[in-house]
Amino acid sequence: MKYLPLTPILHPWIEELNKDHDLIFDWISKFGSPINLINLDVFGENFQEFEQVFNKYGLKHKIFFARKSNKCKSLVWAAKELGFGVDTASIEELEDCVAIGLEASSITVTAAIKNQKLIEYAVKHQIPLILDNEDECDLLQKVLQEYDETLNVGIRLSGFRHKEQRLYSRFGFDVEKVKDFLFLHFNPRGKFNRLNFDGFHFHLNGYSVSERASALFQTIALADEIRPHGFDTSFIDIGGGILMNYLASAAEWDEFHQALKESAKNEKEEVTFQKDLLGMTLQNGQVVGEPKVYPYFNKLSQGKFIEEILLTEKQGQRCYDLLNERNIELRIEPGRSILAQAGLTVAKVAYRKQDAEGRLLVGLEMNKSQMTSASADFLVDPLFIPQEKLNSEPCEVYFVGGYCLEQDFILKRCIRLPQFPQIGDLLCFVNTAGYMMHFYERQAHGFDLAKNLIIGTKRTWEAKSDEIFWEARLNT
Repeated sequence: MKYLPLTPILHPWIEELNKDHDLIFDWISKFGSPINLINLDVFGENFQEFEQVFNKYGLKHKIFFARKSNKCKSLVWAAKELGFGVDTASIEELEDCVAIGLEASSITVTAAIKNQKLIEYAVKHQIPLILDNEDECDLLQKVLQEYDETLNVGIRLSGFRHKEQRLYSRFGFDVEKVKDFLFLHFNPRGKFNRLNFDGFHFHLNGYSVSERASALFQTIALADEIRPHGFDTSFIDIGGGILMNYLASAAEWDEFHQALKESAKNEKEEVTFQKDLLGMTLQNGQVVGEPKVYPYFNKLSQGKFIEEILLTEKQGQRCYDLLNERNIELRIEPGRSILAQAGLTVAKVAYRKQDAEGRLLVGLEMNKSQMTSASADFLVDPLFIPQEKLNSEPCEVYFVGGYCLEQDFILKRCIRLPQFPQIGDLLCFVNTAGYMMHFYERQAHGFDLAKNLIIGTKRTWEAKSDEIFWEARLNT
């Protein structure tokens, strides 16, 4: 086993809280293990970072928090208080927005499946929808006819060309065919005459600035083509997938990747459990592909990522200039990046054991579903919170969870602890608010879900459950 550090960036609130171990132990004692801690102040700081970039270039803009990235209802309240919007992916998320009093213009609906119940709710509250396909248009038209209403909609696009290739997505209308679709159906005599075209939307897989800029240029060109035919594009929404940075060191990130590939060789020590290559494959003795993991180290993240798109040039014109000239509002839907440094997950050590191959396994009172995303592993070192300091040597461990599954490893990577862990010690996984806490969370075995605790504003450290915090805001 070989440990290679991946040192996390720590926001000051995390560093301050990490000095108060007694408080964290008290919360675990009161609420059980694991717990999720959410800091709404940091959520606001991230919003302001995006806001400053848009203001710098004089852009009309709207920021929608991608609610699917974290289920805490208190974040919906915070978005309203801070003055930005919420992107919803279900009727339940939509209902939370209405309950807290968000205006319809501050809500968008990008749900992958929009059934009749959701569409009727959106029509009733006049909340704009982003439409993905013709069947959704048919269903919305039917509901609007029944309610004798109209509704503003955005059209989701896909199939953009970039470097002579088409960017695939299972979502959206083909960008090269959508113009004819609009001309045929979105007019007073067309079959979608109750749908008011308002703008375009796209969300690209991956994290390429140049691909997003290409898609934005093509969408602006499309807006120019349809304007003479009575279609005024008031907004273009470029979705989410905005990079954030988890790690303090580029050198550590590069060293880990190199060691991961080298570990496949027989004589090399494992750096992940049983030399798991995190999505790469071994073919004829050669490691093929790249790890299927989030790019945890990034020099270009959050506001700088958006700024890079805005400054991209095509034929001497920059994206932001083209948008300003046309008075088009630019929208984004950050999830992970607007939750950067805003959350922690803490879990308690339940047992220690040596497996048959000599590894030290540390069982935690949690399961992998409570801290996982689409990434093959969470490549960030946790903080160790011991009950007491011991006179013992550092040790390499793997963290395992409570599911009766061989693959329930909290982290696949070998981690070094500064001392031998004791039952009741705590592990703090930092920067887990975006997609890690809830996206794949399950209750198999009848386990309770993790308690979500909202940290008091201005770092008072008062912690209230998300449910209690939400109910208090609803009642005011």
